[in-house]
Amino acid sequence: MKRAVVSILATFGISVGRRTDIKLVRCLIERLHPVTTDKELIRIGGEGDGGYLVPDDLDGVVTCFSPGVGAVASFEAALAVRGIRCYMADAFVAGPPISHALIHFDKKFLGVVNDDSTITLDAWVKTRAPPDGDLLLQMDIEGAEWHVFLNVTDEILKRFRIIVVELHSLNRLIDKFGFDLILATLDRLLRQFHVVHIHPNNGVQPLNASGLTIPRCLEVTFLRRDRAQPKGYAKQFPHPLDRKNVPDLPDLVLPAEWY
Repeated sequence: MKRAVVSILATFGISVGRRTDIKLVRCLIERLHPVTTDKELIRIGGEGDGGYLVPDDLDGVVTCFSPGVGAVASFEAALAVRGIRCYMADAFVAGPPISHALIHFDKKFLGVVNDDSTITLDAWVKTRAPPDGDLLLQMDIEGAEWHVFLNVTDEILKRFRIIVVELHSLNRLIDKFGFDLILATLDRLLRQFHVVHIHPNNGVQPLNASGLTIPRCLEVTFLRRDRAQPKGYAKQFPHPLDRKNVPDLPDLVLPAEWY
């Protein structure tokens, strides 16, 4: 009977999955509590969407990889001013929104195979990055980040000193399939990186589940563990340098259970 109901709902595009134990979700959220380090956070990029908080630890970063190209590239432009070469990639657009000698573009999606329209993070880095020096990853690829992080090798992942990523579909934490995928991805990242900042995207409203508020989309900044020792948990949210992604919408403050 249960299978019949699930099958009927599926014909209407409604997916029914097993629900995650909310205690497991809370445990994962606790592991994501941002920490403070001796590297103060600075804002790179514009005042709205496209600007991100990163640790003031950019000296020695030789290249930024920035998959997912939008209407602005203030982050990449600010890095180029600092002398950091940037590679952008997106098969949806014809090119980057700005022109600069240090900003380059590949008309490809970032994914888990290498073909005419898609390239893996491993192949992209090996093709474009210099053999030595730390890298920076700034990624907003509309949900494909989960598979990309699971697919990348440890060799390439460890080359990134700082990762700034927009994590999508976090509302899927409450279904078992989504939780397992998100957990596996974050497990991998947390072995190598500290979470140093979280900022909810106010363009989408959070999900409330069993008394837990889950932002559907989060900008998360990671710092490689060998770069700093945690001094304690961060307590001030929003950070003074945070800005709303969508200026005309109400701000979305990080729920207290996330820090």
